[in-house]
Amino acid sequence: MKEEFKIEFSWKQIFFSMIFSIVTYGLILYLMAPDESLKIITLQAIIWVALFTLFLKFLFPWFMKKLLGKRIDNIIPELLENEKVEEEIGASLFRRIEGVGGKIFFTNQRLIFKSHSLNIQKGQTNIDYSEVKNIEKRKTIKIVDNGIKVTTKEGKEYCFVVSDRDIQIQKIKNKLVE
Repeated sequence: MKEEFKIEFSWKQIFFSMIFSIVTYGLILYLMAPDESLKIITLQAIIWVALFTLFLKFLFPWFMKKLLGKRIDNIIPELLENEKVEEEIGASLFRRIEGVGGKIFFTNQRLIFKSHSLNIQKGQTNIDYSEVKNIEKRKTIKIVDNGIKVTTKEGKEYCFVVSDRDIQIQKIKNKLVE
């Protein structure tokens, strides 16, 4: 099942971005112009955040679709003989400090991550289902609940960022018992 590339922010993510932005932008305005009234600073911060929210909800996803859409939609993994892709999802894989964007492919034999062409670190990462020792939830930047950590029997750790984390964990676990 091929999934088309898209970026969507939940209202919870937008709300927290708005609050953080209002406070940060208001503080910057206050530090730059301490004589300005608190009403004016608050009003400017709210207007700026409203515009930022429109950008985050509508313009940013459109821009990213134009920039990355074809690069993401056209990722094709290198498969083994008799290997078939059963499902694919957009994801990122942390390779040292870089969050490498690409896709996870669930095949009948293994989990494959393949990067898109705009990354510094490109390539394909293969994890045989038989080598998986543990799958657990993790937080990105110790805040966002969108991470998965896959640990192999050799002790290698693969940290992914995905949407619908609980669903993706269950898909991997289902593959381990097949």
